[in-house]
Parts: sequence; structure tokens; C-alpha cells
Amino acid sequence: MLARWYDSTVTVFHAYPLATLPMIFAGDPSGSAVSPTSTPGELREEAVAQLASFAAAVQPTGVRVSLEARPGNAVPNILDLAQSLSSDLIVIGTYGRSGIDRLILGSVTEKVLRKSPCPVMTVPPPVSAPSESALVLFKRILCAIDFSDPSTKALELALSLAQEANAELLILHVIEGVPDTQHWKQGDPTLLRYILDAEADASRQLRESISSEARNWCKPVELLTTGKAYREILRVARERDVHLIVMGVHGRNPVDLMFFGSTTHHVIRSATCPVLTLRG
Repeated sequence: MLARWYDSTVTVFHAYPLATLPMIFAGDPSGSAVSPTSTPGELREEAVAQLASFAAAVQPTGVRVSLEARPGNAVPNILDLAQSLSSDLIVIGTYGRSGIDRLILGSVTEKVLRKSPCPVMTVPPPVSAPSESALVLFKRILCAIDFSDPSTKALELALSLAQEANAELLILHVIEGVPDTQHWKQGDPTLLRYILDAEADASRQLRESISSEARNWCKPVELLTTGKAYREILRVARERDVHLIVMGVHGRNPVDLMFFGSTTHHVIRSATCPVLTLRG
């Protein structure tokens, strides 16, 4: 669907295991070696055949599709291919929704998110099969911004997607540092002033984030809330029946590289719709 909108080519990629080397089974008195059952060429042919069968399940009318299968570890292969193709987007599914699997998303997905040279769209298992029309699938888009450079880029991408999908665009900013929204209503003048000043400043920046040109075709809904950012993003996405979340990620220090941004990590881990992330 995205490829059709932007006249792009979809490369469907699969990394398959390398042919196993001859092994000596422990406890075998003869010490005989067991050779792999398939040659590298046969393994590749089988992988390409399976990939072709998988891709055939989707009917990409009017979309250029290429198939690519490579042996070895998935992560370096995905990143290398994205780099060599100058890919604009990586789309990858997440799986495992309980226990430790839910926490780490899947090692391949997590590593790709941390190291990708381009934006990444993660698609969780609860998302419905892509049989709906494009307008229904991305009927409502949520872009969470913190006014940093990466979130500005995320907003530009969200605006473009909303224009292509004729979608409603929700632009959300969360004022953090206020653990209980009800507390300031009880008459704490210092906290009340902080909230009012922060809201006024954020409201101004929200208005200025959308150009007059974009407002000619788009009527964005500007949302301002207080609380923990990832909780508010997930709450708004759930309550507004959002079909796509777009977020910018910033920071390249070791902690950020490990968690690719704690807010982003929590949102991707718990969202029931696709999440598109990009770095500045």
C-alpha cells in the first residue's frame, strides 16, 4: 500500500540458515561425520521458493516487487540490504506478546530498530490482515512530538502519510513531570503556574508545527496532555482508535542504543497498531 502511494519498489527479504558443517555426534564410537543434507545452492533455491510462495499471498497490484534471500544472520543482512538499496523504510513484524518475548520484542526486531539507517515500521500481531482498503487501514494517524528535530521529521512524514491516505491526523504533545493531573487542581499555585506556562508554550509550538500550506488540505487535531509520555500515547491511540503511530527517536548514547528511547520502547512493545519510528 505504501509502495503504491509513493511509487516505490518492495523488496521482500528472508534470511535463511547457513548450511550446517559436518558434525561429530557426541558418544558415537565410530567418530563418523554427518554431512549436511542440502548444498548451499539447494538451500538458496528452497528459500527463494518459500519466499515466492509467501509473497504471492499478497496481490500487489501496480507495485514493483523483488525477492531477496540470503544465508546467515538476519540482522546484519537486513541492515546491509537496506543500506545497499538506500531503502526509505523497513517494515518488520513483531511477535511474542507475553513474558520475556513481550519485553524484548524479538531480538531481530529490537536490533534492527536500534541500528537501522532508515525509518522502521513495526507491525504487531493483533493488527488485522491487510485485506482492508488503504483508506480504512490508515484512517487515523497519531504523531507524538516533543518539538525535537527527530519529532519534526516524524511530523513531516506523518503529514505526508495523512495526505496520501486522506486520514485524520492527531498531533500529540505530552507535558511530563506532573505525576497526577488532578493534584494541581487542588490549589497548588506553583504547580498550577508550571502547568499553565507549559501548556501555553506547548500550544504555541503545536500551532507553529503545522505550516499554513499543510493546513490548506489537512485539519490536524492538536492534543495536549500531562503525564508519562508512553502511557499517554498508548491511551490516546486506544481511545481514538488510531491505526498508525509515528514517532521520532533521538539520542545515540549507550543507554539510548540499548533501549532506542524508553518512550519508544514502551510504545512499540505495547501498541496494537503499527508504529513508525525514525531518528533525526
